[in-house]
Amino acid sequence: MGEYVIKLPDVGEGVAEAELVEWQVKVGDLVREDTVLAAVMTDKATVEIPSPIDGEILWLGAEIGDTVAIGSPIVRLKVAGEGNVGPETGKVEKAGKAEGPAAKPAAAKPETAPPAPEASPNVAEAPAKPAPPPVTPKNSARPAVSTAPRPEGEKPLASPAVRLRAKEAGIDLRQVVGSGPAGRIRHEDIDAFLARGPQLAKISGLARNEAVEDIKVIGLRRKIAEKMALAKSRIPHITYVEEIDVTALEELRTALNKEKRAGAERPKLTLLPFLMRAMVKAIADQPNINALFDDEAGIIHQHGGVHIGIAAQTPSGLVVPVVKHAEARDVWECGAEVNRLAEAARSGTATRDELSGSTITITSLGAMGGVATTPVINHPEVAIVGVNKMMVRPVWDGTQFIPRKMMNLSSSFDHRVIDGWDAAVFIQRIKTLLETPALIFVD
Repeated sequence: MGEYVIKLPDVGEGVAEAELVEWQVKVGDLVREDTVLAAVMTDKATVEIPSPIDGEILWLGAEIGDTVAIGSPIVRLKVAGEGNVGPETGKVEKAGKAEGPAAKPAAAKPETAPPAPEASPNVAEAPAKPAPPPVTPKNSARPAVSTAPRPEGEKPLASPAVRLRAKEAGIDLRQVVGSGPAGRIRHEDIDAFLARGPQLAKISGLARNEAVEDIKVIGLRRKIAEKMALAKSRIPHITYVEEIDVTALEELRTALNKEKRAGAERPKLTLLPFLMRAMVKAIADQPNINALFDDEAGIIHQHGGVHIGIAAQTPSGLVVPVVKHAEARDVWECGAEVNRLAEAARSGTATRDELSGSTITITSLGAMGGVATTPVINHPEVAIVGVNKMMVRPVWDGTQFIPRKMMNLSSSFDHRVIDGWDAAVFIQRIKTLLETPALIFVD
């Protein structure tokens, strides 16, 4: 029998480290070749690490949430044959740190778990002295007070003064154990109850919950947190909100979805493909909106291709799949690509390339009912367009109020690169195109 060490493989070009987000195995498990051992994440892309060999798990080299360097040992297996661990390579490091004493020969079985808290019977040392019995202070005349509630239906014994104090404190005397004669509740018992904390039931029947659960921020949630902190700390945002009349657009969209074309498989159109095409046309007039700002180098990378990120909520968190070269796609092609990427994001199969490379982003909370938002720019982009709730509202046409389908666009811009005037011109151009949707199809 031998030992086989699995190191974290290269999970992407230019990636030096990855975050461990999931273990699929534990120490003692028997695994076969191609069994998925773990999942790591980098740049919002999750990569599964398979086993290249059959064996038994002896050691796991990192914990959930650890950042592991490429090439670091992450798993040690007991395998049939010689394995790949010799006397000089048996030492395994955990997440870049030394793990345990000097390496043992390949035939020796390594420690598979931390030592147990009790002393090992094989260790020669002086026997531990037994713990002394607890000492009760001589001046303590009162016995220990139980925290068990009084049996249901039993009336607590207490003086009027104690009852009044309990009422003012919101304490249910049925939850207080008395230390007086016949279980009578005294002021000292009220003090002891309050000292134990207000977690027990009160007169109202409601109890305060002071539990605190510590949840480690790992995986996609940590990536999102880092990205948002970077964006808000570096980018001075300006948010511009504009009202759009989408009545004509909705009529056109409904008509196009009803249209049947022989031999043509077309997706059902939502608002997004029209907005994407409107953004492409507006960017043609203001190419500085379609840019990435390298603030450390002081360089604005203005892109010709319009790569639109679509912020999508998934069970794992927020991801931004990217529709590449929207300028070369019509509304149906945009719609089909959005549908494909959204499904890949929800199922967790989106590739790193599909989740990167955006030059401007769309975010939509319209389905949740928001009428205005202040979206955070997807760093290092300089603009993000936010879609809000669509609703029928009365609009004054000069002579009367008429029902119209209205929607707000809430859009944020990097004020270091985009002036407020330019931001307003950009959104006003999109407004014109969406309110007169035939212009979207005019080249």
